Amino acid sequence: VTVTAQGHPNVWPSVFHGGASLPSQRGAGGSWKASDTGWFLPHPRTALFLIPSRTHLLGIFPTLTSPVPSCEQVTMASSRSQLSPPQVFAIAAYSKGFACSAGPGRVLLYEKVDDKESYRESREIRIPVDPQSNDPSQSDKQDVLCMCFSPSEETLIASTSKNQLYGITMSLTEISKGEPAHFEYLMYPLHSASITGLATCIRKPLIATCSVDRSVRIWNYESNTLELFKEYQEEAYTISLHPSGHFIVVGFADKLRLMNLLIDDIRSFKEYSVRGCRESSFSNGGHLFAAASGNVIHIFSTTSLENVLNLKGHTGKIRSVAWNTDDSKLISCGTDGAVYEWNLSSGKRETECVLKSCSYNCVTISPDGKIIFAVGSDQTLKEIADSSVLREMPAFDVTYTAVVISHSGRMMFVGTSVGTIRAMKYPLPLQKEFNEYQAHAGPVTKMSLTFDDQFLLTVAEDGCLFTWKVFDKDGRGIKREREVGFAEEVLVTKTDMEEKAQIMLELKTRVEELKMENEYQLRLKDMNYSEKIKELTDKFLQEMESLKTKNQVLRTEKEKQDILHRERIDDLLDKQSRELQDLECCSNQKLLLEYEKYQELQLKSQRMQEEYEKQLRDNDETKSQALEELTEFYEAKLQEKISLLEEAQEDVRQQLREFEETKKQIEEDEDREIQDIKTKYEKKLRDEKESNLRLKGETGIMRKKFSSLQKEIEERTNDIELLKGEQVKLQGVIKSLEKDILGLKREIQERDETIQDKEKRIYDLKKKNQELEKFKFVLDYKIKELKKQIEPRENEIKVMKEQIQEVRSHLDTGRVKIHSHSFTMEAELGRFHKQNTQLELNITELWQKLRATDQEMRRERQKERDLEALVKRFKMDLHNCVAYIQEPRLLKGKVRALFEKYVQRADMVEIAGLNSDLQQEYARQREHLERNLATIKKKVVKESELHRTDYVRIMQENVLLIKEINELRRELKLTRSQVYDLEAALKLTKKTQPQDVTEKVSGEDLPGIPPTMRLNAQEETGRIIEMQRLEIQRLRDQIQEQEPVPGFHPLAGMRLPSLLRSEVDFEVQTK
Repeated sequence: VTVTAQGHPNVWPSVFHGGASLPSQRGAGGSWKASDTGWFLPHPRTALFLIPSRTHLLGIFPTLTSPVPSCEQVTMASSRSQLSPPQVFAIAAYSKGFACSAGPGRVLLYEKVDDKESYRESREIRIPVDPQSNDPSQSDKQDVLCMCFSPSEETLIASTSKNQLYGITMSLTEISKGEPAHFEYLMYPLHSASITGLATCIRKPLIATCSVDRSVRIWNYESNTLELFKEYQEEAYTISLHPSGHFIVVGFADKLRLMNLLIDDIRSFKEYSVRGCRESSFSNGGHLFAAASGNVIHIFSTTSLENVLNLKGHTGKIRSVAWNTDDSKLISCGTDGAVYEWNLSSGKRETECVLKSCSYNCVTISPDGKIIFAVGSDQTLKEIADSSVLREMPAFDVTYTAVVISHSGRMMFVGTSVGTIRAMKYPLPLQKEFNEYQAHAGPVTKMSLTFDDQFLLTVAEDGCLFTWKVFDKDGRGIKREREVGFAEEVLVTKTDMEEKAQIMLELKTRVEELKMENEYQLRLKDMNYSEKIKELTDKFLQEMESLKTKNQVLRTEKEKQDILHRERIDDLLDKQSRELQDLECCSNQKLLLEYEKYQELQLKSQRMQEEYEKQLRDNDETKSQALEELTEFYEAKLQEKISLLEEAQEDVRQQLREFEETKKQIEEDEDREIQDIKTKYEKKLRDEKESNLRLKGETGIMRKKFSSLQKEIEERTNDIELLKGEQVKLQGVIKSLEKDILGLKREIQERDETIQDKEKRIYDLKKKNQELEKFKFVLDYKIKELKKQIEPRENEIKVMKEQIQEVRSHLDTGRVKIHSHSFTMEAELGRFHKQNTQLELNITELWQKLRATDQEMRRERQKERDLEALVKRFKMDLHNCVAYIQEPRLLKGKVRALFEKYVQRADMVEIAGLNSDLQQEYARQREHLERNLATIKKKVVKESELHRTDYVRIMQENVLLIKEINELRRELKLTRSQVYDLEAALKLTKKTQPQDVTEKVSGEDLPGIPPTMRLNAQEETGRIIEMQRLEIQRLRDQIQEQEPVPGFHPLAGMRLPSLLRSEVDFEVQTK
């Protein structure tokens, strides 16, 4: 008969065996008593009654509402235990008797007495003292709430009021009778109160938990074991595990502690004065950790161990924080209904979503960092993005207390206030599509997924830690290949290593001393044994000699006895032969006498037979006569009896009819009762068969699990041996890698030095570049002056061209059109040159303004750097002052020193004289100037782009125009050759030849004659072209001299095509 535990979540069901014999009358005061209807156990608080016919256990609890008392009732009862007798909270029966709890930390075993129907106390079992606890005396004051025996009755298991499970092997109690036995932990010590913190890491299969019971525990979810356990004086509210698995952060009521996880201890190495830290979390990279105290989030560095940032903005208590994948952002939520996303580089909020009607419990972020998920008191799961709630998924009459999303981004798990776990796919479904699993007996406080998404970890207020194996919808496990296995290294302090080395040396010396002592003892024993052996050999030799003499005497006596026995046997044989002869003679005589007697008796028997035959014949005759008389007499009586029989038969028939009717009614009633009883027992039989099949299945499963676990244990041992070998190899690899790291560090240092040298070289080159830009400005000014000098020459060229047009007016209209086209193109070129000069002047002015703004910006940046350094020094000094927060006098002196160091009198005067209106006006003017500067910068960028495109376009057009000029010149040459041929055909050359000679002479002798007086057009044009060629050559030489100057670049990087060849060809042709 099972009694299920109610009223407390961690109490196991009590199991009572109905077939076990129960005690008889034992006496008053809490003993068993037998009665006519069953067995009864009187008790001041409880009473149990067993009915033998039905084998049911009835419980009468006058003050309790459930069969098993709750923790509060047990503690109240334990407080009154000093004044009243110990109370029995649990009882369990087995084949030899029963076990019952008898006060705090005590269980008594009772065995049945063979000759009487009574029980006697046989054994006492106690809960041992826990040496690891802060108060070891409290461990044996636990009340045993429930007990049960294994089916084979080899093990007794008990649960206590502090949620602990203890077990003991019954064979140990039988072996060590007369001494009190002690329970042992069934597996390992468990949390006895609500679990407030949960964390896991990447490099090791570890789980860290903390609880209100003032303990911190480190679990291994691969081997399902407790690796480290430590209790403290204060309650632990939150815990976080470093990704490497070597450090933890624990928030206590008075401080925040950063601790090392050593091989056998949890040791604190840094404490922060952060009171009441309810939430903490390491970043994914492990270089930072966040701690929430009240409505402020403190960000600390794990390398420098300093507070690098404080995030303020919440108006209520912060309940949860979460990091994104690249640790650039932090998400927080609190009781004020706010969900904030913080940028850690600037320390400011990027997004926020505030809902005053909801008190958030937990928050998480998707792997891509775009969507935030939050749960709270409004019974919904919110999906938040860009400071707004995208959608809300209802929780269907429960409150979500925790939420976690997988690293793959395909699954989401939420915990509820009733202890259930809901698994749903991501993206979230539109309808009620999720799988719900009943797990805890209280609200889920924390949830976490391992880094490979293989296990889900949940804790709750019932003090239980659950590890769930995560499968997909087809029942397959989620497999993520790990490039690197779990780390096996552990932290060991130098002092511990030295102590262990010292202990090993002492033990080695002790072993050597024991060896020497053992060898000495062995030698003494060998000497004693050799002496004893000598004594025994001498003694045995003497005894052997005495035995030999005795043996010889006995042999002689034996020979004598043999001779006597032979003589006696011969005498006996003779005597026997004589007696046989006498007996034969006597027996022959007796046989003859008996034969004679037989003959006489045979004659007598013949005579007697004849006489008897005569008597038989006479008797037959008399018998026949008497028989006839009797037949007549009895036939008359028979008729009378027949008539009476018929009357009796009729009475019998009437009675049979009545009997059958009554029988039918009785049978129908009995059939109905039999059918009811049959259905009732068939139902019981069916239930028993089902329970039997279920138990068989469970036993089969447990056997398979046991075999598989044995195989796994063997595999694990083999793996451990292999991993030990690999560890030795890896240690060698680590040493070689450390040497490589030292070499690489030296290379990095050398490269840093080379980088510094190159930076100096770049700084020098920048200075040279500035000087060359000044030189470029001077050269640009010279080029402008040269262009101004070229302009009158170009005017003269224009006049010459007009004269050429007048001289060649007799040419056809096509030639006139060509000249006009070239003239317009040259005019357009002049206009473009003027625009270029104007734009270059504008660019130089803008460059000068830009340099001035750059210098101002450098000055402001230098001021900003100086102020940042000042603020950083002030923060460091202020942090040092905070260390004296418990000593007011020292704190006052430090603050006064800070004031004198950082606040000067001139600053005080300026601060006192500043007016708020002036500050506002200054800020407004500064903003106005910054906006103007920004618009001017944009305009400069746009104009520079436009000018660059204009330069490119103009240069392309110049190239096209020069090509067209060259083509026109070629056409001009052809037309001139045609004119010359026509003049020759008209025989005009002879007449013009002397005129040409005189004109040449006059032209050479009189260079100062104006161009209007010159009549030869060909010679004039040749001279003009030669002058232009020389001027162009001079300008090109100047440009080539300016081209090597750094910082000066020609427009669009293009050069004009050479005109030298075409001009020379034209000159040769004209000549």
